[in-house]
Amino acid sequence: MRWDNISSPSEFILLGLSSRPEDQKPLFVLFVTIYLVTLMGNLIIILAIYSDIRLQTPMYFFLKSLSFVDICYTTVIIPKMLINFLSEAKTILYSECMTQAYFCLSFGNVDSYVLGAMAIDRYVAICKPFHYITIMSYKCCVLLLIISLTIPFLHSLLHVHLLNQLTFCASNIIHHFFCELKAMLKLSCSSTYVNEIVIKTEGLSVVMAPFMCIIISYLRILTTVLKIPSTAGKYKAFSTCGSHLTMVSLFYGSISYVYLQPLNSYTVKDRIATVIYTMLTSMLNPFIYSLRNKDLKQGLGKLIGRIKSQ
Repeated sequence: MRWDNISSPSEFILLGLSSRPEDQKPLFVLFVTIYLVTLMGNLIIILAIYSDIRLQTPMYFFLKSLSFVDICYTTVIIPKMLINFLSEAKTILYSECMTQAYFCLSFGNVDSYVLGAMAIDRYVAICKPFHYITIMSYKCCVLLLIISLTIPFLHSLLHVHLLNQLTFCASNIIHHFFCELKAMLKLSCSSTYVNEIVIKTEGLSVVMAPFMCIIISYLRILTTVLKIPSTAGKYKAFSTCGSHLTMVSLFYGSISYVYLQPLNSYTVKDRIATVIYTMLTSMLNPFIYSLRNKDLKQGLGKLIGRIKSQ
C-alpha cells in the first residue's frame, strides 16, 4: 500500500516473522506457549518472593521487579502478534503502533536498568559484605528502581516523539512482528538523520549506562574474588553471580547484534535476534534464577506446598 502527500497513515501492516500462510498456525502455537510460560513462570517467581520472609532482600526485590517488567514487556508485543497470526489483514492502527513502540522501548530499557541495579547489588554483597545492609537499604533499592523506570520512560518518549514527526508516504508495511523503532524508520520518506543521530548519541548513552555499570561492577567483583585464598570461597562468590551473568549475556548479546548495525542492513536475522531479547530472556528468566538458586527453590517449594494444602 502506498500514499501520496500523506504524513500519517491510518494503519500499518505487520509482516511478522513469516508471510507464508502455512507458517501462521505453527507460529501461533509456539508463541502462545512462550507467552503462557513467561506469564506463569514470572508470576510464580513474584508470588514465591512475596510469600517467603527469607526472600525479602535487595537481590530478590530486584528479581521480582525484573519478573514484573518481563510480564509487561511480553504483553506489549505477543498478544497483538498472536492476533495477527490468525488474521489475514495483520494491521495495527497508527496510534496503536506508536503506543506499542513507546512501551516496547520503555520496558526493554527498564529491563537493562534493573539488570544494572542487580549488578550493583552483587558488587556490594561480595566486595562490601559488612556494609551490605546499610548500603543496600530499602530506600536505596527503591531509589534505584525509580531511576530504572524514569530514565527509560523519558528516553522512549523522546524517540517516539521524533518518530511521530516523520512522514510515512512510501509504504505501510513494517517488516517486523511489532512496531520496532528501526523497522519503522526504514518506512519514512522524510529524512531520518535526526532520529539516527539521537539513537547513536542519547540512545547509545542511555543503553550503555547500565551496561557499563554491569561491566565495572563485575570487574570489581572479579578483583575481589581472585583475592579469596580458597577455591571453595571463590566458587561460592561466583555462584551468586552466575544467573545474573547468564541473563546479561543473553539480553545484551542479542540487543547488540540488532542495534549496532546500520539502518539499511536490517534483515530477517535481526528479527530472530529480537525474539531473543524481547521474549526468550523473559521466558528463561524464572528458570535461570530458580534452577541455580537454593533459597528460591525452597521458596518455590513452600509456595507449591501452600497451594496444595488449600
